[in-house]
Amino acid sequence: MSKQSAKKVVNTFADLSELYAEETATPEFEASFGDPIPLSIIEYGDQPGEHDMPEPFAAQKVCGELITSLFLLLDDTRLSPLAPDIAWGIVNSFHFVAGTQERREDRLADKIREMTRNMESGEVFNKELEDAQLQCQSLAEQRAAIEAMRDYAAAMYRACWRRAWGPTKGSKASSVTTASYINALDFLRERALAKREKHQPQGPVVIFSGPAIWDEWEPLWAKLSEIKARIPHMTLVTTGQRKGADAIAAAWAAREGVPVVAYGLYGGGKKPAFTRNKKLAELEPVEAVLCEGSGIQANLYQTMRKQGVPIHAFAWPKDKPKPQRSNSIDTYRAEDSFGQPQDTFRRARRAA
Repeated sequence: MSKQSAKKVVNTFADLSELYAEETATPEFEASFGDPIPLSIIEYGDQPGEHDMPEPFAAQKVCGELITSLFLLLDDTRLSPLAPDIAWGIVNSFHFVAGTQERREDRLADKIREMTRNMESGEVFNKELEDAQLQCQSLAEQRAAIEAMRDYAAAMYRACWRRAWGPTKGSKASSVTTASYINALDFLRERALAKREKHQPQGPVVIFSGPAIWDEWEPLWAKLSEIKARIPHMTLVTTGQRKGADAIAAAWAAREGVPVVAYGLYGGGKKPAFTRNKKLAELEPVEAVLCEGSGIQANLYQTMRKQGVPIHAFAWPKDKPKPQRSNSIDTYRAEDSFGQPQDTFRRARRAA
């Protein structure tokens, strides 16, 4: 693939053409790189100092080229099937570093909280508290910058392979915190509130679930867009698979800026899946989009129906052969989890 055609791919699926044409950084990069705090502490034990941040567009350009260069190198070669996994690892490396910084923030916030509970007079204590708050600010600034790089690399990943990047575990969230010595307790409250809002989206919940083998993305995108037109502030809750129907839905959500909550399986066997279906119903969803799959999918359909949730059901395309039996309970199989014929989902849909 030529550079021109690769650029066309990026423009088509990520709507990023203006970035290449104007060479301007996104608002996220401008916010994270363009206005650094006056003083920062780079590593624990360092004195506060003035340290430069990378130029916003330069940082953004490098992140994009990490992914697009890999795409150009491996596309249409025998290594092409491996390219998405390699690119996923690149994005995940940013996510890993951001997570490490967040955990350091948490430990330092605990220290600040303890210090504010046991205030002491004297310059030594005041200096220690000031440095702790500045270091926490510095960690938050570093994390925000890494998250901006991660999110842009993830956008390029989606642009090149039409897949939405998502971490294997944990959440992908960003938060902004501010702190000062005078308002140490306010800083902790603001930080907790920012995290809570990022990790617990408040919009109406729309459930989405489908098997790990599913290629028909256009009807799913159309239905999700139709729902979003009715529910602009929706939160999409998927069953957390990195491929198939869930990946299609996650790619749509990334394109539309809709928050996604990945409600994956925890534990082996059939029971965790049925328990998860009940937990999904407890979220009080306003609508559900379900694709035909295993008996777990049929059970989720029945659970949503008993809850009175409006369901948009998609059956396996009649003109395509059904996938062979798999050991994964969330992969479409010739028989469902109870050994019943695979038309369970269709029967449940007709009974509605």
